[in-house]
Amino acid sequence: MTSLDGRVAIITGAGRGLGREHALLFASLGARVVVNDHGGDNDGSGSDETPAEEVVAEIRAAGGEAVANGDDVADWEGARRLVATAIDAYGDLDVLVNNAGILRDRTIVNMTEAEWDDVIAVHLKGHFAPTRHAAVHWRSEHKSGRTRRRSLVHTASTSGLFSNPGQANYGAAKSGIATFSQIAAKELTRYDVVSNCIAPAARTRLTLATPGLEDIMAPGAGGLDDWDPANVSPLVAYLSTESCPFNGETFFAQGGVVKRVDTWAMADTVERNEQWTVESLAEALAPIAEAN
Repeated sequence: MTSLDGRVAIITGAGRGLGREHALLFASLGARVVVNDHGGDNDGSGSDETPAEEVVAEIRAAGGEAVANGDDVADWEGARRLVATAIDAYGDLDVLVNNAGILRDRTIVNMTEAEWDDVIAVHLKGHFAPTRHAAVHWRSEHKSGRTRRRSLVHTASTSGLFSNPGQANYGAAKSGIATFSQIAAKELTRYDVVSNCIAPAARTRLTLATPGLEDIMAPGAGGLDDWDPANVSPLVAYLSTESCPFNGETFFAQGGVVKRVDTWAMADTVERNEQWTVESLAEALAPIAEAN
């Protein structure tokens, strides 16, 4: 089954940008969608349920099914209420797309404790908390014999996977999300849950806030708009289908390009049958340093 017909999906941060496109596509493919958005600014300040409600109205106007949720995904009880919203509205939960995020870009020497803590909380805890509450529900359903394929889709970033300067908080969180996805894949497969991750390149409120990117991401004169966030959503939808064969993978997506990202792997090796000294290591590792 390659459609999402009848599947119940939570999409976090779905009031704007990538999340909005995910929600609209999911609904058009037959999913019943919980549109979550706390409605904060780029840096996470403030709250406004209007964006989520507007997406729900758009889905319903097109004949789809959706409900809004304004809980903060980084809040433990908020994440629990979010999962409960899906179950109360539609009787179950099949898909959780963790997409919500904020930016507080700063170089390390200028970053404040709050700028670090807030970004790590929204991204890492904001992925963990909803996943944990969803996983508890799925474990209960599996043990009760109500089994079917469930799906987690997490949102990493090349800013983390390929270490973008000026985004130590955001990048560290995004790399952590990719690893979290792999651990979830290994732990939850026993409950017929698959977990995969995307690293999207798209024009959103967050990316446009980065100096210089607005010009780079401007739509071209014709053909495929490589930075349109709608280009990413089909991959998210595919990873959320019952028939998706992938588990524990991370995919880069931009425009018409999808690439599987290799995980960390061992590389150059030096070895000997006695304990290393500083001097012997310096000598043995010198060729590797020169080559890299």
